[in-house]
Amino acid sequence: MPVFTRAVGAALLAASALCAVPALAQAPAAAAAPPPISAFYANVALGGAKLSPDARYLAARSSAKDQRDFLVVVDLQNNSGKIVASYTDSDVGEFEWVNNERIVFDTRDRTVGQGNMRTAPGLYAVDRDGGRFVQLAERTGGGMVAGGPRAARKLLPWNTFLLGQKGLQDSNEIYVVQPAFDMRGEPRYVDLLRVDTVTGFSRTVPRPGNARGWMLDHKGEPRIVTTIAEGTVTLHYREPASGDWRVMTSYKAYGDGSHAIEPVGFAPDGTLYVAARNGKDTTALHTFDVAAGKLGPEPVLVAPGYDFAGRLVANRAAMLGVAFTTDASSNEWFDPGMKQVQEKLDKLLPATINLVSVPAQADSPWVLVYSYSDVYAPSYALYNKTTGLLNKIGDSRPGLDPARMGRQQFVRYRARDGLDIPALLTLPPGKGHKNLPMVMLVHGGPYVRGASWGWNPDAQFLASRGYAVLEPDFRGSTGYGAKHFKAGWKQWGLSMQDDLADGVHWLAKQGTVDPQRVCIAGASYGGYATLMGLVKDPDLYKCGINWVGVTDIGLLFDNGWNFTSDMSEEWKVYGMPELIGDPVKDAERFKATSPIQQAARITQPLLLAYGGVDRRVPINHGTGFRNAVTRTNKNVEWVEYPDEGHGWGLEKNRIDFYTRVEKFLDKHIGSGAAR
Repeated sequence: MPVFTRAVGAALLAASALCAVPALAQAPAAAAAPPPISAFYANVALGGAKLSPDARYLAARSSAKDQRDFLVVVDLQNNSGKIVASYTDSDVGEFEWVNNERIVFDTRDRTVGQGNMRTAPGLYAVDRDGGRFVQLAERTGGGMVAGGPRAARKLLPWNTFLLGQKGLQDSNEIYVVQPAFDMRGEPRYVDLLRVDTVTGFSRTVPRPGNARGWMLDHKGEPRIVTTIAEGTVTLHYREPASGDWRVMTSYKAYGDGSHAIEPVGFAPDGTLYVAARNGKDTTALHTFDVAAGKLGPEPVLVAPGYDFAGRLVANRAAMLGVAFTTDASSNEWFDPGMKQVQEKLDKLLPATINLVSVPAQADSPWVLVYSYSDVYAPSYALYNKTTGLLNKIGDSRPGLDPARMGRQQFVRYRARDGLDIPALLTLPPGKGHKNLPMVMLVHGGPYVRGASWGWNPDAQFLASRGYAVLEPDFRGSTGYGAKHFKAGWKQWGLSMQDDLADGVHWLAKQGTVDPQRVCIAGASYGGYATLMGLVKDPDLYKCGINWVGVTDIGLLFDNGWNFTSDMSEEWKVYGMPELIGDPVKDAERFKATSPIQQAARITQPLLLAYGGVDRRVPINHGTGFRNAVTRTNKNVEWVEYPDEGHGWGLEKNRIDFYTRVEKFLDKHIGSGAAR
């Protein structure tokens, strides 16, 4: 039973030794002008790469100056490339190989915000040489196919999307999903369709109840369906012989996951792998006997201190290993040959973590390598297992100098009640890491895991401007076991808030940060924590930056008649009362921990930013709080991006927002602050 300890140790050791990256040793670079904001927040240059099943071809989504994102295919035998899909009015979006000759993809428009979107992603298929282009699903209203073998064929409706699973990749057919929405725009169920990517003809797979999620098996056939009803998750298994569905297991949807069985995937031999606690605090990877309905007697992989979060890595012949996340994301190999491949790659690329993806065909010499570190933005390369040749494909953010990035550490500190708080600490490039100004960066959710170790635009942007950045996985964050998760239930504005303050005190005690120059910032729940930090710890935080943040817990349950939220009624009825609180029974606590209700207590400078069409945290959260706080606090900067939702999708808005952030921080805790 493999037991995984630390993912980043080898990469950190190599990078800190500077054995293969001479640029990192150039200390004077830290004194140069910081990289422009666009280097962190412009659209990425390379948006993904995937090998064909036989690994002869590589497909990649790329872009060039003043061009839309296009889809290019490279023949790895002769190194020739061809653009097989490009548009003047939209960008190529997600894509996947159908078989060795064919690719399916959708589109998006990176020039308009959510409020201005007039088209769906659509669905298209094309051969790797650009031939046999077929539109499969419409982008707007009803319509007929614009190309393909039968011009009179009706397109699939706009709500047809890629499944996100490869399948067997041995025919022209794929599976796609079609969510059915109610009047509120909430999915009632999700249909699965088998679609021929050449003819466009489709057929619907019978589903058990109101299916929400589908999983394909090792043969690329639908095998597991997830339904949720009345606070209960039920997994249904499809019998291979008859096609009939039967209940596999059920568990509470919004509890601590003690009895949850979360399918991870099927190995090529048909074995089902799942993540489960099995009486432990953290989840581990197990096999699951479908016939007996039982977990395997021993876990397959355990990551002490972490819940298992990952996927299987397999070709058509065998399961080779898993890709999963502890403090960072990495591969753990069961196959001896792949262990050797990993060792060779890590010698060639010693300063990065190198995630390896394998093609479907077992005898292919090529694997795809995704490399990253704290100072290296992700890049892609091809590695030939036979020749040992490593060919770089490209960088997601070319031109960023790693010497001008901040080093990041995975740390743990003690909260005031003794609970260990995992966190990421990013320090500015260069030396002299004492008495630094600091940004407490709070993740959203809150019942999710925050960032893992690696290159992150927010942390690196702030570090490049001279700030220490602490990103705690405060209690209530997932990924660290049931105890850590449950400790955050009904603790909005209370002990969850104390965990953040304790992180500041910890770094101040070490002398790393100047306690007089600390700002708190975050989005969504992080925006809520920003405002409550200013309320609860006014002497600790000198300013706050809240974007798309919750400003009143009660508004999560009822946004008012003219504002709609995309949070499901299931979550509001069964999840929120248990994890956040009951709006009637906990009304007094909600009031005491409501930024809107406590707005008069906030006297520090504030930067507030909201999206005009946000359906996760509707804009009345922002306008209501702005109106309340500006009655007593005139040092409030407000910005609304009318076409944006829950975050900034447009490049120009990201650059505008972080330009404001840079000026705001400099004025209040940076070099421009009056001290």
